[in-house]
Amino acid sequence: MTIYFGFDAGLAALLLAMATCSIVARASFAAIVLFMIYGLLLAIVWVRLSAVDVALTETAIGGGVTGVLLLGAAARLRKSNPPAGEIDLSLRIWAGLLCLLTAAGLAIVVFFLPDEAPTLAPQVQENLAESGLGNPVAAVLFVYRALDTLLEKVVLLLALVGVWSLAKDQAWGGVPGLQVYEQPSRILVFLAQLLPPIGLVVGIYMCWAGANYPGGAFQGGSILAAMWLLVMMARLRPAPAIAAPWVRLLLVVGPAAFLAIGFLGFVAADSFLAYPEGYAKPLIIVVEVALTLSIGVTLALLVAGAPERMPQQ
Repeated sequence: MTIYFGFDAGLAALLLAMATCSIVARASFAAIVLFMIYGLLLAIVWVRLSAVDVALTETAIGGGVTGVLLLGAAARLRKSNPPAGEIDLSLRIWAGLLCLLTAAGLAIVVFFLPDEAPTLAPQVQENLAESGLGNPVAAVLFVYRALDTLLEKVVLLLALVGVWSLAKDQAWGGVPGLQVYEQPSRILVFLAQLLPPIGLVVGIYMCWAGANYPGGAFQGGSILAAMWLLVMMARLRPAPAIAAPWVRLLLVVGPAAFLAIGFLGFVAADSFLAYPEGYAKPLIIVVEVALTLSIGVTLALLVAGAPERMPQQ
């Protein structure tokens, strides 16, 4: 048994243990923290599978933004609802059976995969030089599946609009309350003063390096969102009003730039989302920078929640 096999086996066992503990934990706070640890361990698994781009996304989203979102939701539920009673045993049994059925279905799919899975990776690698990109993941997302990438960012923006629609009429255009973070601790304030400058540099690097190395707009935007949330949670800066022009501009600048370059393809390359020869990489970098800003603002405001009060005059 090699050291790598031992590490992978230990990682798999730890991953299953964290997943089980997260499910059986009775306290919502403990379950969410265990879920965040599970996400960080899963990122290590993706690294072992040589999927560094996926690992970065899992770290930022699964172990970061999603965890903060769940912690905020749990805190709001504790404030708005009385303590719930015991869940009926039959409901637990049905939920357990459903989970087992889902796990069995996934296991069947995995074990019956063909020995040689169909792939277009060789063709992508052969034509990678034409895109000017060194990162094959970025090439797939912005060249071969550009429409999917564009729609993903639009869906993210629509999700934010859906959250905002939950606001009361008199609070529309106001400021997210972030009431669950009204009493920041000294440790939180210290981290909010220490980490954002480092996170800002890392987020910008992730965006810039994504053309040639693992990273990109989503990873960079997620890090920027986490840093901004940290500052807002520590009350070093207030949450912005959703009616602020700069907020709405940053929300749409990414999808708008992507869409504009897509329509430019009709004129310069005879196809929607096609890039003129020799200009693919510069245009993709422009889109990535714009998307990084939009994704960062969108994710942060998703966690901040619906507006709860009007901005003070």
